[in-house]
Amino acid sequence: MSQIITLTTDFGTQDHYVSVMKAVMLGIAPSAQFIDVSHHIPAQDIMAGAWVIRNAAFEFPKGSVHLVVVDPGVGTDRNPVALKINDQYFVGPDNGIFSLITNEFKFKAYKLNKPKFWRKERSRTFHGRDVFSPVAAHLSAGVDIRELGDPIKELVSYHWAVPIGDKDGLQGWVIHIDRFGNLITNISEQLLEETAGRRKVRVYVGNTIIDHMVNTFGDVEAGEPAAFIGSSGMLEVGINKGNAAQMLGVDKGAQISLVLQK
Repeated sequence: MSQIITLTTDFGTQDHYVSVMKAVMLGIAPSAQFIDVSHHIPAQDIMAGAWVIRNAAFEFPKGSVHLVVVDPGVGTDRNPVALKINDQYFVGPDNGIFSLITNEFKFKAYKLNKPKFWRKERSRTFHGRDVFSPVAAHLSAGVDIRELGDPIKELVSYHWAVPIGDKDGLQGWVIHIDRFGNLITNISEQLLEETAGRRKVRVYVGNTIIDHMVNTFGDVEAGEPAAFIGSSGMLEVGINKGNAAQMLGVDKGAQISLVLQK
């Protein structure tokens, strides 16, 4: 088992929340190595958290434990869960936060219903500290995931809208905006290749038209928009040395259209 525990939350770094989670885990697994994936997921934005962990988790060594806490339903009847996927472990609320991973990979899931693996004193509003952190630490310390709770077959799952394609091109949506303002869409490189082949495409987003796709920001002049395949394998729109979301006036959920050129 790896000693790596990653943390992905919407807690920010202003308050004590992240540090106290690490303190709890060190009390159980003193040799744990913490990696902060992100603590700046937009507050209560489950799908933003799902996107970030989907793109980060499988770059880590086998046996890593991924603690993911974006939990607007804390204290309600939503289940706490642990998952095993491709020799990686995930701990967090069953609220859709693992949707993008479980939709893509086979998984084994367990409802966390064994309080002996939790913190003895528990709050109704901080399961990140009192339930998820202790469980993640026990996993990292070598406890078998099957000891942590009962197996379950289904999890809460959210889906982004699927791009629409026809003989003229593709219509998709902006599903994520990163801190640089890049517009990440739900159009994959594979889908684009299947639809366009060798034909050129023109990209329409907001009130902006991009005549052709490029490989990277530097292929256009400073301040100009660029359409390209980003590191996640999805179509993105960015501004060379600028913020596309702000400069193009585009928010998450906005439509993006690709029109095939003759």
